[in-house]
Amino acid sequence: MRLQRRRFTESHDVRTMPRGRIEVVELDDTVVGRMTYDPGWRWSVDVKPIAGTETCQYHHLGVTISGRLRAQLPDGTELEIGPGDVFEIPPGHDAWVVGDEPWISVDFESMRTYAKPRDARDERVLAAIVFTDIVDSTHRASELGAERWRDLVGEHNRKAASAIDRHRGRLVKTTGDGVLAQFDGAESAVRGAVAIRDAVDGLGLEIRTGVHSGEVQTVAGDLRGIAVHTAARIMAVAAAGEILVSATVMDLVDGSGLTFEDAGVHELKGLAGARQLYRLVTAARA
Repeated sequence: MRLQRRRFTESHDVRTMPRGRIEVVELDDTVVGRMTYDPGWRWSVDVKPIAGTETCQYHHLGVTISGRLRAQLPDGTELEIGPGDVFEIPPGHDAWVVGDEPWISVDFESMRTYAKPRDARDERVLAAIVFTDIVDSTHRASELGAERWRDLVGEHNRKAASAIDRHRGRLVKTTGDGVLAQFDGAESAVRGAVAIRDAVDGLGLEIRTGVHSGEVQTVAGDLRGIAVHTAARIMAVAAAGEILVSATVMDLVDGSGLTFEDAGVHELKGLAGARQLYRLVTAARA
């Protein structure tokens, strides 16, 4: 942490879209964006083609400078945000500008990759994949009832998205009772997995987690490839609270301060050959 400042007017990361503009600045690990959405702007029209998802999967936390915006959740809940309002919008929403004045706000969450254009060729890239799943979700949903369970999962998704962003990852999608996230490196993926686990623990939820690294392809905002399936199968082997990683991840995080123990050799459904897995024990900084 150090004394510093940045100006939106001097941003080197300006993201444009129909009827919208975002100027992004970085203060070391903190990323802040100034969003300007013109009258007529709507996420499902202007950003959806960039994101490739049905709803916005980012968690927004910020303050409105001017103009008005209306956000809507999948269950129909709506909230209108105006000048001076400090706002929070959870993942899984649509939003649109209200009235004839541009909506200008400053957002302190998820600005690292929000509305960032992706290569239209969908090239294969090396990535670290994290898959999570809420343990015993069907039983918990039955106990709580549909409405309370929906609220709890929404809070789970919000906390998970925040943890992923803090570790320079991208929330690819929510899965109903878990998340799929992409990271640039294996160490950040494992530390991101720890952050997700710790964040949702306070909600009384236990998750299982699988981490793998390999080539993936981005298609319409989602991820494709054997590496994605491998991470999902590793997750399925994990017990409540466990973070299991592949041998590939083990090799990549050597010297990182992460400590693992042998979790045995497993046949992963749909994948050829037995795979050696490792269980995260500690996540001290190197």
